[in-house]
Amino acid sequence: MQYTPLAAALLAAVSAQAFADHRDKEAPVKELGTITVSGQRVSSLPRHIPTTVEGISGKQVEQTINATDSEDALKYLPSLNVRKRFIGDYDHAVLASRASGTGNSARSLVYADGILLSNLLGNGASFTPRWGLVTPEEIARVDVLYGPFSAAYSGNAVGAVVDYLTHMPRQFEAHVKLSGFRQGYQQYGTDDHYSGNQASASLGNRNGNWSWWFNVNQLDSDGQPIAFVNKLTSSGTAISNGVTVTGAIADKNPKNQDWWILGASNQVHTLQRHAKAKLAYDFTPGLRASYTLGWWQNDAERHSDSYLRDQQGRSVYSGNIILGGRQYGLQATDFGTSRGALTHLMHGLSLKQHGQGQFDWEIAGSLYDYHRDQVRSSTTPLPLALKGGNGQLTDMAGTGWRTLSLKGIWRPGGTQGAHQIDLGAQADTYQLRTRVDGTRHWQHGGAETAISAFSGNTRLQSLYLQDTWRFAPAWRTTLGGRLERWQAWGGEIANATSRLHFAERSEQHFSPKAALAYQANADWQLKASLGRSVRMPTVAELYQGAISAGVIVNNDPKLKPERAWTSELTAERRLDGGSLRSTLFFEDSRDALYSQTDVTVTPNVTNIQNVDAIRTTGLEMALQLQDVGLHGLDISSSLTYAHSIITRNARFPASVGRWQPRVPQWRANLLASYHLSAALSTSLGLRYSGKQYGTLDNADPNGDTYTGVSRFLVADIRARYRFNKQWTAAVGVDNLNNTRYWAFHPYTQRTVFAELRFDN
Repeated sequence: MQYTPLAAALLAAVSAQAFADHRDKEAPVKELGTITVSGQRVSSLPRHIPTTVEGISGKQVEQTINATDSEDALKYLPSLNVRKRFIGDYDHAVLASRASGTGNSARSLVYADGILLSNLLGNGASFTPRWGLVTPEEIARVDVLYGPFSAAYSGNAVGAVVDYLTHMPRQFEAHVKLSGFRQGYQQYGTDDHYSGNQASASLGNRNGNWSWWFNVNQLDSDGQPIAFVNKLTSSGTAISNGVTVTGAIADKNPKNQDWWILGASNQVHTLQRHAKAKLAYDFTPGLRASYTLGWWQNDAERHSDSYLRDQQGRSVYSGNIILGGRQYGLQATDFGTSRGALTHLMHGLSLKQHGQGQFDWEIAGSLYDYHRDQVRSSTTPLPLALKGGNGQLTDMAGTGWRTLSLKGIWRPGGTQGAHQIDLGAQADTYQLRTRVDGTRHWQHGGAETAISAFSGNTRLQSLYLQDTWRFAPAWRTTLGGRLERWQAWGGEIANATSRLHFAERSEQHFSPKAALAYQANADWQLKASLGRSVRMPTVAELYQGAISAGVIVNNDPKLKPERAWTSELTAERRLDGGSLRSTLFFEDSRDALYSQTDVTVTPNVTNIQNVDAIRTTGLEMALQLQDVGLHGLDISSSLTYAHSIITRNARFPASVGRWQPRVPQWRANLLASYHLSAALSTSLGLRYSGKQYGTLDNADPNGDTYTGVSRFLVADIRARYRFNKQWTAAVGVDNLNNTRYWAFHPYTQRTVFAELRFDN
């Protein structure tokens, strides 16, 4: 079913109404800014740079979005999509942007109060931002800088920079929120309901020069199955030696090959606990010291359910089976079960001069520590595994990252001067430690038999300088650059019998930045931006592999960095009570990092490799309006077109001329909120994504199946009622139209929410 015309028509109608309502109205001269929302404090993003920044306030999130995780605040922002498979998805919720798909986690940066939440140890589904270190109730605002146009950020900003600003009190505050949710889910042989609940409490105050904030949160969530055991029909043999079974479901895989769906797996129950303490002291009105301590704990269990039944009606989980007259073999790990126990710690410390004088500065450091990170998985067939048996223990203790930055803002002529100069020095260090051992009791046993291990370190040291210069009343420009030195060392891979070490590496790169803005008249502003980015290989891309017959597989310690030139041209029109923005964007990326098969060598090698060139051209339109036709009716909508094509790839020629994986041609979002009264507000959200592919050669045309990537149109609703100053209740539904859609794994189906909140 094609949804593109519907999305385009919807946005066109809204835009036409906007111009009809406002074309004849006069307004005083007002320069267009890059952020159109307001909050308690300004964002840390560089608002003075003439480039695209979009945002939403915490109050808007509370009123209009069914937010259970912090990434939900990004649901309706232009060109963004978070691959959140279920509520509490802690290890696959990747952020996608204009020219970056949901498999490219290292092509964006996520911060909270200046503390890095992006997991740049790797690139992909397993290295998602640490969203759980921010709860929705904490958010004062969240802003997004599109593209690598600020010298203050590394090449990982090529897609977007997300900045969460969390709340700090000005007087005594107490907040409690209780919520519940329930999903009805039907897919293949699964027909069930999955539910959960969430509780959050916060206290804060300001006493003289001291201010403090403490928040605790618990999320107990049962997700739907996110994987399905399958066998290609063609993989069966004519040998009929096994158990004859029923219950398998015939289907077609993304390549339209016939396969059997044998059961559901990876049904995740996650119990997450979060605590955060923030402390600040103001030495003077413009000098503040801040400390943040974050603690996140997760106990997760993954379950499987076989659809197969023998002639006596008993469930079948392992052994040889006869299906459709052919024999298939079930491994013990096909229907796996596992348990994870994770405790992560985050520290952030800063001293900041923010007096808005001639010179402001900040010294900040952060540490993220995998204090405990163990996953136990069974290698014993179900249901015997529920009683114990052999398994594997994966331990990532010692993994983490730390950052240190010194930043300055120099205004030679004061706040009204023509120049604002940003300069700084940064050092970010990442260390990966992973060990896999066999154990005779997968639930409680210790590490006994070494299976594999990999470890390594990277460091990025940077200097940056940029000058934003208002050289004429209507003109503003930013010129700058970033000098980076990257190092990789301590890389090694081991199996049960051997260990390989890798030589140290270092590289140096310079990334220039430029932007220009022209205020044409009271209503129109034109902007242009250009920036180079260098996204260095991550520790996992370099070293997370294996040894087979003395040869490295899965990784390549000699990977080259991704290099991209990105540009955008923007026209923004001020409307009475809103704005309309049109942005043309371009990205020319070289040596993009993807997993692919090198067909130029024999035997073929499949691992992380450099794709020679990808080119993206697109158009993004964003509309924001208040009081549209009715007082209290606000609309925010966007439409994005992206033409993202692989133009050169010597190692895998079949991919040349194909679409970049997981970058759809069309995207559209709409969020409409209506305040019926001071107490009652409602909202309607629409999210659309067009056709996508999951493979480099686009050999997966069937997106509406397990491991496929599908188009979707999803509707969300929410109603919120304030009984009095302290008590508020809300109900809502996500995926109201119950769309079944996929990004390799299935997304949630229709989910109902209810919440009760107390604020004092």
